[in-house]
Amino acid sequence: MSLEVALPIIIPLMTGTLCVMLWRYNVIQRVLSLLGSLALLGVSIWLLISVIDQGHVVMYMGNWVAPFGITLVADMLSAIMVVLTGMMAVAIAIFSLSSASPSHERFGYYPLMHLLLAGVAGSFLTGDIFNLYVWFEVMLIASFALLILGGERAQMEGAVKYVTLNLLSSAIFLSAIGLLYGITGTLNMADIAVKLGAAENTGMVDVIAVMFMVAFGIKAAAFPLFFWLPASYHTGPVAVSALFAGLLTKVGVYALFRVFTLIFNQNVDFTHELLLWMAALTMLTGVLGAAAQFEFRRILSFHIVSQIGYMILGLALFTPLAIIGGVFYIMHHIIVKTNLFLISGITHRLLGCYDLKKLGGIYKARPFLSILFLIPALSLAGIPPLSGFFAKFIIIRSGVEASAWVVTGIALLVGLLTLYSMIKIWSEVFWKKLPKGQDDTALTAGKTPSSLVILYIPVVLLALCTLYIGLNGQPIYDLAEFSARQLLNPQAYIDAVLGGGS
Repeated sequence: MSLEVALPIIIPLMTGTLCVMLWRYNVIQRVLSLLGSLALLGVSIWLLISVIDQGHVVMYMGNWVAPFGITLVADMLSAIMVVLTGMMAVAIAIFSLSSASPSHERFGYYPLMHLLLAGVAGSFLTGDIFNLYVWFEVMLIASFALLILGGERAQMEGAVKYVTLNLLSSAIFLSAIGLLYGITGTLNMADIAVKLGAAENTGMVDVIAVMFMVAFGIKAAAFPLFFWLPASYHTGPVAVSALFAGLLTKVGVYALFRVFTLIFNQNVDFTHELLLWMAALTMLTGVLGAAAQFEFRRILSFHIVSQIGYMILGLALFTPLAIIGGVFYIMHHIIVKTNLFLISGITHRLLGCYDLKKLGGIYKARPFLSILFLIPALSLAGIPPLSGFFAKFIIIRSGVEASAWVVTGIALLVGLLTLYSMIKIWSEVFWKKLPKGQDDTALTAGKTPSSLVILYIPVVLLALCTLYIGLNGQPIYDLAEFSARQLLNPQAYIDAVLGGGS
């Protein structure tokens, strides 16, 4: 039995359950959260090693062989995503030791966090299209509850926009599943891929493909229905914002990669042309929104949108190099974006706000924190030799090779505007003097309190990951190349699932 493909779902569910049972004991919940996150990372690495050895790891729930039962499947892309989920879980668990307030802990912060992690892992590992919908709903419930922790007005307004658009996405997704089941008579994704290839009504298949594109595009915060993200991600506790920034939209991106390589690959000229322009407009609108903002987390939120465009561009170009670039970009971005949100939380701890105009003086008082900001910020902008440079380089080179000149030009322009936004944050938050009248007691304190040291730990670890990918990117590139070969050869996935598994 391939237990390693089920444990990334089981462990966060068990951790969350134990935290509920120990509801009144906040300290024990913190310890359990950290131990559960470390266990999740451990089993995800085990899963990755198994995928490297076997190609695909398959588990049939209840021993009901596909396509008759629920199947869990891990290929290289899903294994990579689960490992990144474990890494971000550990980072957020450590950060939460010092950042989570007692009031948030009393209202289920840790159980909800691990329920969200279970939903994310389940989305990456399910081989069943309806169960993908189920795990999406698990994530939506947990993320909505996390977003409104504290009950402030801004949180409620952001949460309403967040849940409304995501419920629309869920309705479209469920309708598309119903239509797809009507054509194929199955919910197993590998079986759908086989039967859809023989479908006679190709027009209906294209309609269903567009419905999936819209549903997953909303989940990924792609153009045009992306505005829920910058309206909501900056309102919750900073650890929650960082967790959302790193993982939630990437589930939508993963779903796009999965269905448009495995299921909807019959009419690439139509579907991937739509994806191409979705990517271009997502990049452009996101970065222009970021350029207009002067609130730390809102800038970062808009940049999530623009960077999602690069990932979708890799899928849309649909060449081996482009898919490699898309997967590489996902790995780089999850680490970098989570880290930037965590750094915004540290600056808030020091100066009490996120408004760029009211911040300043950090470089002089906290040079180490300033350097920690520069690493992910310059990586996000694509400055060599950091991870973002290689991610963007692969995407742009694949665009040039595909003669997609307009979209490639937009990608280059977005890179420059991203650099502008990062420079704006640097000059306002770190370089300029703190405005008069602002309280700088925490900033200029001689001794760094232990609570602040804890906040630094995940930031340092994620910065080291960014440097490692930039300075020694070949292993990461090899994983992305492995993933691209599997995605462009869906028959291997189909054989693994329908042929008895590994």
